[in-house]
Amino acid sequence: MKTSVIVTTYNQPQMLKKVLEGLCHQSRLPDEVIVADDGSGQETIEVIKQFMTETKYPLFHIWQEDNGFRAAEIRNKAIKASQGDYIILLDGDCIPEKHFIGDHVFLAEKGFFFQGKRVLVSKRFSPDFTYRDAIAGFRLLNRVLRQDISNSHHLIRLPFFPALSSTRLSGIRSCNMGFFREDVFAVNGFNQDFVGWGREDSEIVARFYKYGLKKKEHPFMAICFHLWHEKNDSRHLAVNDEILRKAVESDEYRISNGLVQ
Repeated sequence: MKTSVIVTTYNQPQMLKKVLEGLCHQSRLPDEVIVADDGSGQETIEVIKQFMTETKYPLFHIWQEDNGFRAAEIRNKAIKASQGDYIILLDGDCIPEKHFIGDHVFLAEKGFFFQGKRVLVSKRFSPDFTYRDAIAGFRLLNRVLRQDISNSHHLIRLPFFPALSSTRLSGIRSCNMGFFREDVFAVNGFNQDFVGWGREDSEIVARFYKYGLKKKEHPFMAICFHLWHEKNDSRHLAVNDEILRKAVESDEYRISNGLVQ
């Protein structure tokens, strides 16, 4: 099964560099990585160019003009450009643990999308944190004790622990999510009516459920390390909440303003 990893970013070149480094040091490499760039400047472009010459996987850059937070639209553009049977979403501030890709592939199952978990890295620790820290057991334990790592129970690796399934909207985060290509095209991707931060991930999941998928999750596999950053601008949240409400109440799973216009 061919995997496409889509990394969403906006003007966080040093964080993006750490994420791409993490993808270079996976137990199973991705078949391709696409940086979905929501209008970053030249510094981000230079980071991507550097990695294009160094990575062991094909790396592509999809860019759109900086016209406000349009994560739904840039993810759709990256999905259309992807070649994988299975698509893994990862944010440009989330460093993958070394088994991340392999775990996603292992847990992929028809009839489900997969919702991954994240470990939160503190403001104090984030500037120094790299993929190397993700595999440094004693260093991480020390940071847990110093309260520089939260959600630390996800650090326990238990592949034999059974995966869980549900159709709840709680805990939905597109910073770590996997789905089959045919499923995301069936619902016509992300809803590009979303402008500004918030709820575009919950809305596509609401439509996944209408389509017949269930959520699959595992507390001890396919984790990423979320680096601290300032909170996103939530001024559009009320409008986005209304779009989500309509999706939840509707019987339709396919939207018009999505992958295919």
